[in-house]
Amino acid sequence: MPTTNLHLIQSDSPPLPQARAATGRRRAQRKPLGQILVEMGALSPENLAMAVSLQAREDARFGDILLTQGWVREADLYAGLARQYGCQIADLHREPPDVRLIDQLGAAFCIRKGIVPWKTVGGATVIICSRPDEFSELSRTFPASWGRCFLAVAPEGDIQAALVAMRHRSLAQRAETRVSEVESCRGWQAGSVARMAAALLIGLCAVFVISTFAGFLTLVIWAVLTLLLNSALKGIAAIQYWRRRPNTPPDPLSPPAKHGFLKLPTVSILVPLYKEREIAGRLVKRLARLSYPKELLDVCLVVEEDDALTQETLAQADLPRWMRQIVVPRGVVKTKPRAMNFALDFCRGSVIGVYDAEDAPDPDQIHKVVRRFGERGAEVACLQGKLGFYNARTNWLSRCFTVEYATWWGIVLPGVERAGFAIPLGGTTLFFRRNALEELGRWDAHNVTEDADLGIRLARHGYRTELIDTLTEEEANCRVWPWIKQRSRWIKGYAMTYGVHMRRPRKLLQDLGWWKFLGFQILFLGSLSQFLLAPILWTFWAFPLGLPHPLRGVMPNELLIILGTVFMATELLTITVGIQAVSNAKLRWLRFWVPTLHFYYPLASLAAMKGFTEIVTKPFYWDKTQHGKFDEPDAEAVTLPPLNPA
Repeated sequence: MPTTNLHLIQSDSPPLPQARAATGRRRAQRKPLGQILVEMGALSPENLAMAVSLQAREDARFGDILLTQGWVREADLYAGLARQYGCQIADLHREPPDVRLIDQLGAAFCIRKGIVPWKTVGGATVIICSRPDEFSELSRTFPASWGRCFLAVAPEGDIQAALVAMRHRSLAQRAETRVSEVESCRGWQAGSVARMAAALLIGLCAVFVISTFAGFLTLVIWAVLTLLLNSALKGIAAIQYWRRRPNTPPDPLSPPAKHGFLKLPTVSILVPLYKEREIAGRLVKRLARLSYPKELLDVCLVVEEDDALTQETLAQADLPRWMRQIVVPRGVVKTKPRAMNFALDFCRGSVIGVYDAEDAPDPDQIHKVVRRFGERGAEVACLQGKLGFYNARTNWLSRCFTVEYATWWGIVLPGVERAGFAIPLGGTTLFFRRNALEELGRWDAHNVTEDADLGIRLARHGYRTELIDTLTEEEANCRVWPWIKQRSRWIKGYAMTYGVHMRRPRKLLQDLGWWKFLGFQILFLGSLSQFLLAPILWTFWAFPLGLPHPLRGVMPNELLIILGTVFMATELLTITVGIQAVSNAKLRWLRFWVPTLHFYYPLASLAAMKGFTEIVTKPFYWDKTQHGKFDEPDAEAVTLPPLNPA
């Protein structure tokens, strides 16, 4: 295409003051986009007035408002932009961009900015931009070797598709290595871990060979110590909850915020999906219930390239404008955090949220999140909502799972927050300030509990996480083997997270401080120890039942009585806190099921054995949980106790 036929606009970054003044005059003379669209007959004056009113109070692009509301067609919008800026509309399907030019800026940068360097014509370079009002500022970052830069426009989706097609391999690799080597578990050496585990096992067996009593006593002491620490944390959290509950204030939506946003921000929601035929259609309906302005919602349904099932399901769904599918190219690993790392570059929002496939959030949840971020300073980088289940009545396993979640999210985790410990995040209903998430390198693509790991990394870098009183309902995993597989993945990820952060204990202590360091040991090492050593503690039931026990007749009766009393007291505490957690109106019917948790927790020990085995055999394997098997979205809502802000 010869230069004389170019119908483009030159970059507005001239060096001379006179040229800058000329640029300013050109901008002043440029017709507003809304006026152009009205003149084209593509937009009604009434809709133009409403769009201008929305833009005055929302941090949304004018074109996004028009498209989301359905007031203008995409083709007309870009025709209007081309007329406004005196340039052409590029056809990336017919003429793909020059990959050598893309590499000079980086594909990830181009995706974030919605641009792609298209071609070199003579001594000039044509840049396709989906947001032409940013072209002048972006041109300052272009290489000098490009010469004069001219603008063309194209839809953002076309630009992103062209960039992924050109550089999918490098983008996939980048998604796997965003977190620094020292903070990631990707360098996990299964062989070294196997040798360490074998050495510990051999050492323990040697102790048992020398003295069965000494070996068993060693395990008992460690099990009792970690039991006491975990029970103390649970008991303190329950006491704090009980004392603060009557004074819990309501969580209004709209009082003025000290650090408030000037306008309502755009919020991007990442929803990773994998082989979700049953759940995808329901997900669209559930997220459509969110009351946040749809022009400020950017829901990204993240799908793996080889997941034809979910892609076909979404293709049949009628996705609204504020929902879009992002296909993640194949890579070395296939994990949720890797998919989110890839998709984050496509997000438009300054606030990033994460939902799971089966989630049903409160309709006003995003409003609460934005308000809380507005009230807090930049040090609060993450907000964690609480989780409940909408299928608690399915069977015994779902009932126990609901009691466990009510205890964790309603009592224990708020206690952890008030104690000042680092919060191990859950995998969903998470919201981040985007700049903080980018600073930390996003998620560790190789960690199968990337949420818990990110919670610790946030604390190590000086950020805080707060709990927010909003509920997301999801589907309780209520089949025994899938439950064990899911829990084994969580336990494996906790163990790997602990191992990664304890590579350099002194540095961890320096980053967290001694108090949070202690909390980290209780939450991770204490919990892992309890999963593995719980069978040792169960043997104490032999004493009240009059059964044989390795310590009977060897240890003093007084000590056995003390140990038995401790064991029974912690069991009673578990029941008491569980009943307290389900004492609200919606969950009160579960109180009689709380004592049956004694038959539920042994499943976690089985899961721990599976998880610790996989640390050696397949540390990065993501044992996928299938959803939609017991989906009861219209059943009685499961509500957790309100959180008590410190």
